Amino acid sequence: MRKYYSLYGQLLSKQRLYEAFRHIKRNKGAAGIDGQSLSAFEANLEVELSCLLLELKEKRYRAQPVRRVAIAKDDGGERLLGIPTVRDRVVQQALRRIIEPIFEPDFHPSSYGYRPRRSGHHAIGKAELFIRRYRRDWVVDMDLSKCFDTLNHDLIIRQFRQRITDGSVLSLLRQFLESGVMVGYHLEETELGSPQGGVISPLIANVYLDAFDQFMKARGHRIVRYADDILILCGSRAGAENALRVARRYLENELKLTVNTTKTHIAHSDEGVKFLGVVIHSKYTCIQGKKVVRLKQKLKSLTKRNRGIGLAAIIRELNPVLRGFVSYFRVANCARVLKQVMSWLRRRLRCIQLKQWKK
Repeated sequence: MRKYYSLYGQLLSKQRLYEAFRHIKRNKGAAGIDGQSLSAFEANLEVELSCLLLELKEKRYRAQPVRRVAIAKDDGGERLLGIPTVRDRVVQQALRRIIEPIFEPDFHPSSYGYRPRRSGHHAIGKAELFIRRYRRDWVVDMDLSKCFDTLNHDLIIRQFRQRITDGSVLSLLRQFLESGVMVGYHLEETELGSPQGGVISPLIANVYLDAFDQFMKARGHRIVRYADDILILCGSRAGAENALRVARRYLENELKLTVNTTKTHIAHSDEGVKFLGVVIHSKYTCIQGKKVVRLKQKLKSLTKRNRGIGLAAIIRELNPVLRGFVSYFRVANCARVLKQVMSWLRRRLRCIQLKQWKK
């Protein structure tokens, strides 16, 4: 396995930092703890990048704490994000562009999350292939508790050190891991985890979990993984139970992660296997019911009759929501569901139209 020694020097390029900024600008994102927005950073871009480059050259650069943001999850819980400052996102993106090509070619072929030219659709397609063509009907649906928040820092560095021996790059990675989190005005140390919201966090998680992927592959188990969503596909109930025991032992003992035993379960494709918003059955794939409910809640909030805006403006707001939903769930058999949703939506729009005519 090839090792890489001198990578830090590749970071010391204003052009590389500029390209990194252009990338994070396309992805948008909120301000970090310093309150500096992307537009404010761009307004003084030449100076900002020059200062950043000088700090990196003189090894004076220090990652700032991330800003804690909580967003609601479908199950009623919260997902905790950590938003880095713009300058830290620039450095993370520049570093990611250097080290991602080192690991990417060797990742497990059934790993699909946050990888170039791969998507959730590909992951769903691979699971369908295993179930329908290869009759891997018994599926272990694994749930990891707070995976991103509990990654072990020493294990992360150990995984990266297998390919990268440049101490300056490894030191920079550790900075991002240990920069801390600002919760309101209180700074919390980060002894575990890689904050969701960080540009480099998905790569860190993939490098970390690839050890699990390769372990399962070496033992002949078929898996499909999208970030921390893991399916293990087996030919029998006994095989699935064995795979679950093996996987849980490795994840908890070797990677120091926690398997959520209340949500982890074994399912048969006749009942349906839930994965990335769809339910995969032996002969067809459908949309998870909660995703349809959530769509209708969003459409309902946009079509309230007391919003005080015209029908044309409402339709302009509805279009991207509907396009996004259809674009993602086109992999499922969703014609009947979409027909019902559109019929329901047309009734709501007619009510708005009637109300506006009466005025």
